[in-house]
Amino acid sequence: MTTAAIIVAAGRGSRAGGGVPKQWRSLAGRRVADWTIERFRGQVDHIVLVLSDEDSAAWEEFRETDLILAAGGTDRAGSVRNGLAALADRNVQRVLIHDVARPCVTTRIITDVLNALETCPAAAPGLAVTDALWVGHEQAVTGTQDRSNLFAAQTPQGFHYDAITAAHAAHPGGAADDVEVARAAGLDVCIVPGDADNLKITRPEDFARAERIMGTEMDVRLGNGYDVHRFGDGDHVILCGVKVPHDRGLQGHSDADVGMHAVTDAIYGALAQGDIGQHFPPSDPQWKGAASEIFLRHAVELAGQMGYRISNVDCTLVCEYPKIGPYAPAMREKMSEIMDLRADQVSVKATTSERLGFTGRSEGIASLATACLVKA
Repeated sequence: MTTAAIIVAAGRGSRAGGGVPKQWRSLAGRRVADWTIERFRGQVDHIVLVLSDEDSAAWEEFRETDLILAAGGTDRAGSVRNGLAALADRNVQRVLIHDVARPCVTTRIITDVLNALETCPAAAPGLAVTDALWVGHEQAVTGTQDRSNLFAAQTPQGFHYDAITAAHAAHPGGAADDVEVARAAGLDVCIVPGDADNLKITRPEDFARAERIMGTEMDVRLGNGYDVHRFGDGDHVILCGVKVPHDRGLQGHSDADVGMHAVTDAIYGALAQGDIGQHFPPSDPQWKGAASEIFLRHAVELAGQMGYRISNVDCTLVCEYPKIGPYAPAMREKMSEIMDLRADQVSVKATTSERLGFTGRSEGIASLATACLVKA
């Protein structure tokens, strides 16, 4: 089932101060919009970023990425309609609509909304109101409001694509959010638990709060991998999933892909889950001659199961020959495909050992790798 996220980023956000729209302001070393976009990577098949015509730099920056760009409307509802229209030919069944100013949304909320759409035509996170509510006028309390059955609305708000597209087309305008549009069309909306940390940056002080939230939830893991295989008979080597012609091959129980083995061990190391040999023992004949991408895919899946996403990997191949440079782009592409990462998150490079040691004597190839994992 194809899923998309629409991130509405066409507003001006003047109440947040700073002289520029809040989505382009810095937050914990990155822009608000960058954090928000990153939250949805790996969670959905397509991401639509709705931009204002005034944000020409952003249009230029994101045009060459995997994002789908759409122009903002005269109001939020118009922006959402444009985002929905940008998905018209993508065969999308489910869509999440999210405020760009909520960069602290969690994987749990996104997953809960998507899961709710299995049985509901619409779903959204809400926080039950627990504080007493007052009615006020001119800074004086003039009454109270019963808080029973009241919820504070959050995003992402999820919908069956065709249903919310039709609902927006029929709505006269002026809705507070997409849930209101859906309900006006007769759609039932399921509430999933929200999170107090899923704040919407609105005022200047919200930036400090968002940074505190990010600081408390930050869990970054680093892992190192190292592998060696000696040369033997053959006419090629497999390095980072790419066949490279050579007058000798690498020997090993599997396909002896020394680069992929090092990256796999780096991921296992970051997770404190041992190494390839523990998960795929060389004593087990079923792994004889196996493609090393089996091991790497397992490491990536394990990271996801443990609640981590791979931020980037860096692999260095150490050899005199074959020359790696001409094949490095293909290696990066293959590795990024297996790990479901962008090419700019995967580095593959090579060095020699100045003819010192076993690699310098061309007796084999070594590889070192580092992987960075972040709690999703």
